[in-house]
Amino acid sequence: MSHNYSNEFNNNEVKLIPYEVLSIAAEFTFTEIPAGVKLVNAPTAWDKSEKGKDIVVAVLDTGCQTDHVDLKDRIIGGRNFTTDYNSDPNNFSDNVGHGTHVAGTIAASENNIGVLGVAPLAKLLIVKVLAGNGSGAYEWIINGINYAVNWRGPSGEKARVISMSLGGPQDVPELHQAVKNAVNNGILVVCAAGNGGDCSPQTDELDYPGAYQEVVEVGAVDLNKKIACFSNSNKNVDLVAPGDGILSTYIGGGYATLRGTSMATPHVSGGSALIIKQCEKEFERTLSENEIYAQLMKRTNALGNPKCLEGNGLLDLAKD
Repeated sequence: MSHNYSNEFNNNEVKLIPYEVLSIAAEFTFTEIPAGVKLVNAPTAWDKSEKGKDIVVAVLDTGCQTDHVDLKDRIIGGRNFTTDYNSDPNNFSDNVGHGTHVAGTIAASENNIGVLGVAPLAKLLIVKVLAGNGSGAYEWIINGINYAVNWRGPSGEKARVISMSLGGPQDVPELHQAVKNAVNNGILVVCAAGNGGDCSPQTDELDYPGAYQEVVEVGAVDLNKKIACFSNSNKNVDLVAPGDGILSTYIGGGYATLRGTSMATPHVSGGSALIIKQCEKEFERTLSENEIYAQLMKRTNALGNPKCLEGNGLLDLAKD
């Protein structure tokens, strides 16, 4: 089925929000709980949330190293929407590193030799919408969102969260519509605010889809809870999470420490999986997207910055 997208974005691309690789490491000989996972108090919530067991998070990114020891048991499915690998839809391997890093922060699992994600028993739906050069066509992103909405797992599972650490400067109506469709289907859409910030609340920086009101827009703090200067500010920032000095899984079977709002976003995506698991157990029913959002906002602590920088504050999964 061919789509007639408006000409305004045929020549434009969505890009990985700029990020910085601070260091790369080989395997660990023990299980490490990364500092960012600790800072959002994920371990405190693991018992009551069953570590996010079987909650499906769709990761729209550069793909994932599917045989990484910390991730291989978490991946429930995936698809490639890019022209990489001769456009093979079944090859959603990561040829950049970014998507593998994001996936690990969400759900890297316990196996005694690596790192732990925020929701180590959640499931990952890997949707490759960005190519090896770090950019993707708007059509790929839109198709990826629609795929995540319509995807059903082997036991009828549905994606409950979409995580997008990507963005572009243009407000494209078709992209906005795809996001609204996901939200209308009960999916929480979590997006990076972007890394064009200047540490000033007086100026707005907008990246899409992050700046859409329907998404959960995530800004970044460092590990000392200070706003990262690169983090975009605007009136739609919902909350902040750790995005500087973030240790997670990386291509080549190893680990890397990265910086960017791209790294803050998966803390919130994984945290949302924990919240969904815990609250649906307590309420004994499926939560709407609005209810999930409300529960997420309850689990924040104000840091004293203007709302355009921190929204409701720093994610704190220890709160109920």
